[in-house]
Amino acid sequence: MDIPDHVVQRVIARCGTPHPYAVLEPRRTALVVIDMQNGYMRADVGHACVPMAVEIVPTINRLAAHVRQAGGGVFWVQNASDERSRQEWSVLEAQASPARRAARIRSVSPGAVGHEFWPDLDIRAEDSIVPKYRYSAFIRGASDLEAILRQRGYDTVLIAGTLTNVCCESSARDAMMLNFHTVMVSDANAALTDAEHNASLISFYSFFGDVLSTDEVEAGLLAGARQGAA
Repeated sequence: MDIPDHVVQRVIARCGTPHPYAVLEPRRTALVVIDMQNGYMRADVGHACVPMAVEIVPTINRLAAHVRQAGGGVFWVQNASDERSRQEWSVLEAQASPARRAARIRSVSPGAVGHEFWPDLDIRAEDSIVPKYRYSAFIRGASDLEAILRQRGYDTVLIAGTLTNVCCESSARDAMMLNFHTVMVSDANAALTDAEHNASLISFYSFFGDVLSTDEVEAGLLAGARQGAA
């Protein structure tokens, strides 16, 4: 991920720093992993396969381990489609061809193979799994994620998963507008193309929150832990 200098300068002018969330308070930080499911990662059962999503699995597992070790929380968001969500979000259904609608229902209906998480994800017993029924995990009617995070005292979210420019960016923007400090993790998100991935991160970074690599997130959590111990 290479953010143009003029964008960095715009952020510095707005925030006074290129990375407003370079220091992260571990116990108030939640890693939110979006839609890392077979339906988006296996061409044989999926309806919207993202080949790059498989490549970021080790990075997401590493990030989750570090967040847990630092004292934060890990939340695995699981996209789904059911009859109620299809009625309430009929605009999405109307946009799709009959074949596309049928493929999506087969792919991410609860109980389907496509709905299941990718098996190589390191999902632990202490983590939380949150069902989601919209692109954004934070919009009204989508999930209980906002309420869960607030109840547990989290005010900072790290967004990872797929697609960078659809469910991940939608969730990140809404999280910011619900008053969460929000970071998109550049090397822990995946899109269909590098161009779409980069455009999404640049747009988010310009006006909504921070974009950090996994290395930078880990350094930020360590810096936050040191500040808390001082």
